[in-house]
Amino acid sequence: MAETSRIRDIPDNEMTDAQKKVFADLVAGRGKLLAPYRIWIHSPTFAAAMETIGTFLNKAGSLSEREVELVICIIANHWRGEYVWAAHVKHCLELGYPPAVFDAMRAGQTPAFDNARERAIFDLAAISMAPGGGPDEVFDRAETLLGRDGIAEVVGLLGYYSAVSMGMKLHRVPIPKPTA
Repeated sequence: MAETSRIRDIPDNEMTDAQKKVFADLVAGRGKLLAPYRIWIHSPTFAAAMETIGTFLNKAGSLSEREVELVICIIANHWRGEYVWAAHVKHCLELGYPPAVFDAMRAGQTPAFDNARERAIFDLAAISMAPGGGPDEVFDRAETLLGRDGIAEVVGLLGYYSAVSMGMKLHRVPIPKPTA
């Protein structure tokens, strides 16, 4: 039996002026109100701030689309955020990642990467999610390959998509059925 979603949409006539503005801005920019924003719009200032961060990280940062999507899958796997995992693994496969990368992640193993930047991102994320600061070798390799801006963006993506993954889990957002 499926659990009932906890998302509570706000009827138009019950939205505050701030919520209406954020709603209009989000729909204008994204074409619709994405599920995380259906959660965050209850705090319109927070929703607007998250949109600014999310748009930068996804569209304007120094990381490639493949790298951004990899970070999203890493943190979704960490939190077992199944909605985020399903959507972003699908996108990663479309971007050319082999399924074995995600099979290894699910098994708690380090995937094989042909790309040194992607391996550095995976290793940096791993030490970021573990206690302590991690080995200098991993940090230094990430700094060499990604730069300090790349490190900042990986950490930002981990935080942003932690909020997305946890919010979607907490609100029991149904996982979309795969399309053929």
